[in-house]
Amino acid sequence: MRSVDKKVVCGAAALAFAWLLAGCNEIKAETNKAAVAATPQAPISVVVPRNTTSSPSDVVTGTLTPVMSLDLGFEVGGKLKTIRAQKGEKVKTGQILGQLDPEIADAQVAQAQAGLAAAEAASGLAEEMAKRNTELKADGTISEVENLSSQTTSRQASAQVLMAKAQLSQALAARKRHDLRAPFEATVVNAPTQIGGTIGPGMPVFSLQQIDTLVLKTTVSEDVRDAVHVGTKVRVDSVGSNAATGEAVVTLVLPSADPVTRRIPVEISVPNKDARFLANSLASVRLPLGKAVEAQIIPATALARIGGEHVLAVEEGKTKRVAVNVVATLGDELTIIASEPISKVVNYPSPAIKDGTPVSEN
Repeated sequence: MRSVDKKVVCGAAALAFAWLLAGCNEIKAETNKAAVAATPQAPISVVVPRNTTSSPSDVVTGTLTPVMSLDLGFEVGGKLKTIRAQKGEKVKTGQILGQLDPEIADAQVAQAQAGLAAAEAASGLAEEMAKRNTELKADGTISEVENLSSQTTSRQASAQVLMAKAQLSQALAARKRHDLRAPFEATVVNAPTQIGGTIGPGMPVFSLQQIDTLVLKTTVSEDVRDAVHVGTKVRVDSVGSNAATGEAVVTLVLPSADPVTRRIPVEISVPNKDARFLANSLASVRLPLGKAVEAQIIPATALARIGGEHVLAVEEGKTKRVAVNVVATLGDELTIIASEPISKVVNYPSPAIKDGTPVSEN
């Protein structure tokens, strides 16, 4: 066969093979499409967000400190004789917490009382003598010098009475210092466990904390200071437990920045009569920073975070990625502000669900 004829035959064979291969691929593709269409699609869980309002806010943390806290010691030294309040006990204002041995103090009080009695007796006698000499002077029985002397003795005796009273008051005051009393209603958080030890003046013996109200001390950045106002009600959540309250109130916004952090100190009063919060523990507070805006509440399981926080909204039977800003977390629900209106969102979104995925609502 001539070479030209061979080339023609080979070309025709190659063309026929290509058509056959293209036909096979087309049949395979159609078969795959049919198989995908025939595969049942798993239903997607869809939830309807609840409409609400939310204010721009800043979440900061701080320490819950007692509204009043004091370490107490005796003003005088002595041996601890009695413990009247135990650790964890609530005490009233003026209640005795502990007592030192008052033996010496009692003796000093008794001595001062005796000195006062003697001074009063001497003063009474001197006063009678002065009155008598005044009468005798009028009769000319005694001289003017003798009369003046008796008057001076009477005044000196009266001064001795005043001095004895002062000494008694001092002894009684020293005796009172042997009883340590609570200056305010509080809870005893530290107390001695045994008696007999010698206590020095001013040595801390009892620690009191008033925890019916706690003070949350925190700070905010300078750029939001003007948006934080005294008297604003805020929500406080314990960091280490489920304790929370919405009745906390901002009580102080200092007009001076911390010299180290350059942040503005803020104090918040936190009611704690039921002792739900622990003193000296950490807590977080959400501080409102502006007017309320429209927001929505969704389950926490509806939020996707890969590539930024977003939800998969459902529109006309298909999914659509919508960016959101989480402004509050409460239990298993989130308060969000969406970048565009949404009416339904996919619950439990998975990476397999993309923009435009058909939705068969469950």
